[in-house]
Amino acid sequence: MNLKTTYLGLELQHPLMPGASPLADDLDSVRRLEDAGAAAIVMRSLFEEQIRREQLRTFLHTEPHGESFAEALCYFPRPEAFVLGPEEYVEHIGRVKRAVAIPVIASLNGTSRGGWLEYGREIAQAGADALELNVYSIPSSGDENAAAIEGRTVELVRELKATVKIPVAVKLSPFYTSLPHFVSRLESVGVDGVVLFNRFYQPDIDPEGLALKSQLQLSTSAELPLRLQWLALLKDRARCSLAATGGIHDGRDAVKAVMAGADAVQLVSALLHGGPARLQVVLTEMIGWMEEHVYESLAQMKGSMSRAACPDPSVYERANYMLVLQG
Repeated sequence: MNLKTTYLGLELQHPLMPGASPLADDLDSVRRLEDAGAAAIVMRSLFEEQIRREQLRTFLHTEPHGESFAEALCYFPRPEAFVLGPEEYVEHIGRVKRAVAIPVIASLNGTSRGGWLEYGREIAQAGADALELNVYSIPSSGDENAAAIEGRTVELVRELKATVKIPVAVKLSPFYTSLPHFVSRLESVGVDGVVLFNRFYQPDIDPEGLALKSQLQLSTSAELPLRLQWLALLKDRARCSLAATGGIHDGRDAVKAVMAGADAVQLVSALLHGGPARLQVVLTEMIGWMEEHVYESLAQMKGSMSRAACPDPSVYERANYMLVLQG
């Protein structure tokens, strides 16, 4: 069975890999993921806020600044809130690269242009094979229109691509007015792939304590259809690589993602539930399904249910919506 795929220009033995998460924080877990068959390793994000805090701290200790106040640091999240600081993150990339023989994909998470993006160069120099840019942002002010929000992300990618030579993927949310048009704009500034989709973690409300509570809810397979729809719609329109993340928990889920058009399939919640060994289970299930249905290669299956290839493309647009409501 030939499961080879190409993602961000990287030749992979199959499409399954851990997504950005704590799973790559220690080398034992990283080695267990490789032993379980991971095609690549995606590291957790290094945040813009961490980098800016470090840059501000350096400035406060090295420059004369009569009108500046150290208390300005309190506007940033406290360092202990993050597992790895900027320098530690870069060093950890090197350790992970030395520990495994598979590609290592680093992750930057931020929303604004500026010097923090220069860390992409250090990440590349540390040995990362590719970089995932996560643009998690909540446009809550009402001062920016949709074009301005998209334009800011496009400029982020343009700036990052001018900084690094390694491939860059952008991890997107599904909340864009015209996702195909936006992906086309990202391609125009050199993006190598998009990851569909980022999961938003909304706070809950404690009505008795009158407080907001942070919470983590792991995904279920019920979240996958949103990814399938947009993979299928983008497959024949996008030139860049496509990755699915969110809602992939077993081999059948992975098959669906590839059929819709995914070049790579990222797992997080399934691995947090079942440990690194769960990846091997999902891979075995996917191979078993393909053998049962007489597929000889991943390429034969990839995109076979995209909008352009499926028997009734209208199901990806309004037809399914109407059928469900009338059924």
